Amino acid sequence: MAIIRLANVSKCFHIQPDRPRSFQDLALSLFRRSQRRPREEFWALKDVSFAVDAGETLGIIGSNGSGKSTCLKLLTKIIEPTSGAIDVQGRVSALLELGAGFHPELTGRENVYLNASLLGVSRHEMTRRFDDVVGFAELERFIDVPVKFYSSGMYVRLAFATAINVDPDILLVDEVLAVGDQSFQEKCLERIHELKARGVTIVFVSHSLDAVRSLCERTIWLQEGRLQDDGITGGVVDRYLHYIRNRDEAEAMAER
Repeated sequence: MAIIRLANVSKCFHIQPDRPRSFQDLALSLFRRSQRRPREEFWALKDVSFAVDAGETLGIIGSNGSGKSTCLKLLTKIIEPTSGAIDVQGRVSALLELGAGFHPELTGRENVYLNASLLGVSRHEMTRRFDDVVGFAELERFIDVPVKFYSSGMYVRLAFATAINVDPDILLVDEVLAVGDQSFQEKCLERIHELKARGVTIVFVSHSLDAVRSLCERTIWLQEGRLQDDGITGGVVDRYLHYIRNRDEAEAMAER
């Protein structure tokens, strides 16, 4: 049974090259309206459709700018699609780009409780799990420090520890894990495998093809916003690597 469905989903962002950055820029723009360039359209996703069954672990691969992160943001409802339909059933916990989900002025402790409440976890229940969160993140000394003073690694450790301790039905993981050190990455992947064994549905975005091969039975490949391939992970990764090699060889030949 599918608990995630995307049907003909497209997402367009509008880029304004001459957007004013200050009051002076705004004033000057009043005298330059005739010279202003029209807004540019950037289609991050174009007519993408796929479904994910309950308990399935899906990998998403592709080059930078292919639409992987946009896809996860749509699943979390951070942004809305320009067209198409999205249906997600169950509690969603997400690890997106660094900076998403935590308030910089709040302490680590306050952010843990805030994120839990947004996911429907009671304060009493979060208090019961709090020591596990802090212990996994290895931030006992810094949990009452505002997260704006955290290093990127500390931030990711706390975000991941919070995400896995709210009993999600669906876990969305972006490339954010690449920020942590090697030992913590391995610790996170081990915990993701545990969640997978418990039947949590996982959507895993990564440039680490080895991690995708290890974790995901099925993978989709996005290229320039379009669904390029969908199937058994080994085959999809091999076809993606073949495409990358051919592209790099063509670019090298063109530069000669």
